[in-house]
Amino acid sequence: MKSNILIYPLFIALVATSLATTGCKHGPVGITKLPGQNGPPISDQQTPITPVQPIDTGDKNPTGVTPNITGNIPLSPINPDNYNQDRAAFAANTVHFPFDSSAIKANEQANITAVASALAAVPSNALLIEGNCDERGTEEYNRALGERRADALREALVKLGVSGDRIATRSYGKDKPVDTGHNEAAFQKNRRGEFILLHPKTGTPGV
Repeated sequence: MKSNILIYPLFIALVATSLATTGCKHGPVGITKLPGQNGPPISDQQTPITPVQPIDTGDKNPTGVTPNITGNIPLSPINPDNYNQDRAAFAANTVHFPFDSSAIKANEQANITAVASALAAVPSNALLIEGNCDERGTEEYNRALGERRADALREALVKLGVSGDRIATRSYGKDKPVDTGHNEAAFQKNRRGEFILLHPKTGTPGV
């Protein structure tokens, strides 16, 4: 009986010692230190992740936004206010645009060609193009649309040989209607680009 009493505490002590030396280890099992690795080792059951490199699709304009059509044409250094403005010279060559568009219709090309020819004949003259819209739409939207219409006409003249630094553009949006009616006939007249001939002022520096 005394033998059992002595053996039982001894057994309990051995079990406690075994748990203290083996049962408290919770680190990863089966790990391999990579050569030259300074950080913690990687488990042999895990594969290091290689960063995925972006795929070059060849698209140089990933945003899908169409660049400004006048992006390759330098901005005009001229100030129209330094010139005498002749609004009558090209009044008959006003270009009209489709609704909500800056596209130039084929039947308007003759007007643009006539303006280009007149500018080629007198190299000292310059040009102001004013873009306009009908009354529909917000002021901000129409201001931007008028600018696109003026820029489209400027680009068309540059393609015909007129130097871009002789052409200035302005947008009036819907602020300067030629017809104050509220019908389609009036709207068609107001969707336009006007050409204003610029004559140098005598003695004006920079002109």
